[in-house]
Amino acid sequence: MLQRSFGLKVLLVGATTLLLAACANTQKKQPTTQETAPAPIAQPQPAPAPVGPVPGSQEDLNQTAGDRIFFSFDKYDLDDAAQATLRKQGEWLKKYPSVSVIVEGHCDERGTREYNLALGERRANAAKNYLVALGLDASRLETVSYGKERPAVVGNDESAWSQNRRDVMVVK
Repeated sequence: MLQRSFGLKVLLVGATTLLLAACANTQKKQPTTQETAPAPIAQPQPAPAPVGPVPGSQEDLNQTAGDRIFFSFDKYDLDDAAQATLRKQGEWLKKYPSVSVIVEGHCDERGTREYNLALGERRANAAKNYLVALGLDASRLETVSYGKERPAVVGNDESAWSQNRRDVMVVK
């Protein structure tokens, strides 16, 4: 029985030695001067992040031309500053012929709801008509009046009211 146990141990040691020798031979051999190593596989690189706003977007309009013009109390005529902004907006719209916009007319809180809706409509149409006169297709320009329903600034003084008497151009 002792010999059998001794024989089993020798067999086990021999098998282990062979196994270790086999593992040692599976290491990759280094390429010789005549052999070349395979070229590494190029990993796809992510696209660089865009710098600035997406062309033709609302943010692009805001940064390039501005999105709003302002009016005097109870007026819908376009002053020099409003016309200058509308010319910039017109140039921007010509650059992006597939973009359509909504011109929103707004008023301050004074006056009745009905009166301000009508005044907001006249303001939005004044901007639209000016843009059409610059050569833009009227079908790209929609108007809507919010009257006094959507103030930009809440307050009961001229500094708030002057910011609420406005048109805002919104990219569809």
